[in-house]
Amino acid sequence: MTDLLMEAGVPDLVQSKSLMEGFERRRIKTRGAEINVAIAGSGPPLLLIHGNPLTLVSWHKVAPSLARDFTVIAMDMRGYGDSSKPDGGEDHSGYSFRALGEDAFDVMDQLGFDTFSVAGHDRGGRVGFRMALDRPERILRYSALDIVPTHHVLNNITLGWASESYHWFFMAQKAPFPENLLGADLDYYMRYKLNKKGVGLEIFTSEAMEEYIRCATREQIHAVCEDYRATITVDLAMDTADYGKKKIACPTLVIWGTNSHCGRHFKPVEAWQEWADDVTGFPVPTGHYPAEHRPDLIYAAFWRFFRGEKVV
Repeated sequence: MTDLLMEAGVPDLVQSKSLMEGFERRRIKTRGAEINVAIAGSGPPLLLIHGNPLTLVSWHKVAPSLARDFTVIAMDMRGYGDSSKPDGGEDHSGYSFRALGEDAFDVMDQLGFDTFSVAGHDRGGRVGFRMALDRPERILRYSALDIVPTHHVLNNITLGWASESYHWFFMAQKAPFPENLLGADLDYYMRYKLNKKGVGLEIFTSEAMEEYIRCATREQIHAVCEDYRATITVDLAMDTADYGKKKIACPTLVIWGTNSHCGRHFKPVEAWQEWADDVTGFPVPTGHYPAEHRPDLIYAAFWRFFRGEKVV
């Protein structure tokens, strides 16, 4: 697979000197939040959505290269980074993947894009999943990095996955229990979390690490906990209602790390076939952060897939 991705035809990666070099920053007000975005390039629109505990700069190794062929929009989800952190509500639905997806649709509306493609990593991939189910007429192509669908995860829990992904249930506990424990030493928490799921902090640039740590405020930690509380309640309920009734209509690309919790404990292509008929998927030799660990492979795959070319 690596050899196929690196065949002649894919332009070389841009060697950026700074995070998200060449991107214009904007703050866009949606119906429920104020969203920090970074925009660059021209061509077909491509929305990039980060995961936890990251921000939009998690795309900094691939986004400048993609901006040569696409209009790239990277956003901080509500509750993360420099986006606002509204209240989640009594049922936490303010941090459901649907609510985060509605922010994304509002952002793209205000930028003038009726239809677009979306790629998401981790939590961002789950937002893209819900967007593709809720408004299939707007999503042209969809790619998910290192996840299987939430419904599949929560209905196929194993000891191995649970031991690595305990935070799904710890962070979903009633406030302020997880917030107080994590807030006792946020710097330690961030460095531990980012190190244990990859192959070491060396996959992140020092600038990116400092940005993630800067954004790890108590307000963000509460928002992230609300995200996980919504996942096991309202999000799971939505997925359960849709299971067997709705499928993603657009071409779908799934990529996972061979040394990630996703790669070790699931059969990703089979899991995605429950939700999408047109699925292409393959592993890459990374942990949980493929776009920062092996940007060459992720860029090549995105460049081909979002141009409509065959990836595998």
